[in-house]
Amino acid sequence: MTILVTGGAGFIGSNFVIDWLAHHDEAVVNLDLLTYAGNVDNLASLEGDARHHFVRGDIGDSALVARLLAEHGVRAVLNFAAESHVDRSIEGPGAFIQTNIVGTFNLLEAVRGYWSGLDDEARAAFRFLHVSTDEVYGSLSSDAPAFDEQHRYEPNSPYSASKAASDHLVRAYHHTYGLPVLTTNCSNNYGPYHFPEKLIPLVIHNALAGKPLPIYGDGQQIRDWLYVTDHCSAIRRVLAAGKLGETYNVGGCNEKANIDVVRTLCAILDELRPRADGASYATQMSFVKDRPGHDRRYAIDAGKLERELGWRPAETFETGIRKTVAWYLDNQQWVHNITSGHYREWVERQYAQ
Repeated sequence: MTILVTGGAGFIGSNFVIDWLAHHDEAVVNLDLLTYAGNVDNLASLEGDARHHFVRGDIGDSALVARLLAEHGVRAVLNFAAESHVDRSIEGPGAFIQTNIVGTFNLLEAVRGYWSGLDDEARAAFRFLHVSTDEVYGSLSSDAPAFDEQHRYEPNSPYSASKAASDHLVRAYHHTYGLPVLTTNCSNNYGPYHFPEKLIPLVIHNALAGKPLPIYGDGQQIRDWLYVTDHCSAIRRVLAAGKLGETYNVGGCNEKANIDVVRTLCAILDELRPRADGASYATQMSFVKDRPGHDRRYAIDAGKLERELGWRPAETFETGIRKTVAWYLDNQQWVHNITSGHYREWVERQYAQ
């Protein structure tokens, strides 16, 4: 048996592939286009593992996806492939429309064709799991209840709108064609292999480099923080036992204001890697102009996932954030390869036409 993971060299996707192979002997076909945030260095621990088959390619390439499905006898597809940075979507929304909407459509079409040709037993066992975000639900006021699966979609950025569209396509393919789909909507992930444009790895990198730690607006934007391996365990659980056509919200039960996240990171770095001058990294904090349309608060109600499938996060924010800082301190070469562009140069050489 084999699963196909799309976007499996990105942050969450690579963590999932590593986590999957730590818990299963089932092989993984890993399809990733290796755009700016896809990084084969994330998968270095799997080098020589015969269960892992990496393919550089686009989810929008229906012929390639169809060939991989047929050649490997895939029994499940897990779609992590997405453009995912809000700031980048504001500057250049076209890539988000192409990957998150058109790419998901082409992927669904290839999967539908493959699934339709399976025998009855294989058709019944097949799954398509679509990984999405809480940002499709929009923004919450400070006293509003957390997002549950019935919350209406109110995306506020080109990124979240493109993910909302992909969610709707997945739902439509279940209701129209009977494709056996599952959807997960997660809160903000953090942990190893996180691309250093996002808040937590950016703060760690800038702190160690002696650079300002940028904080949008007043820093009071609230997010629910989910350690990435907890997210991986939730996805494994949904794949194994989720009800077809259903959506499951995945959250970390850790609402934190951005400014408090930065202060926590500074305190841990002060302890684990103190500055040479003895000052706190908090002195590097710098408030910058807020980004357009910045959502004020996200919060996930993951009660359905706990009630129906028995899942809860294993990490608190306090345990997860210490593990994250320690990982970045222990993996400075990975950070250097990312920030210097070395990994992009390798990709161009490795996959030159």
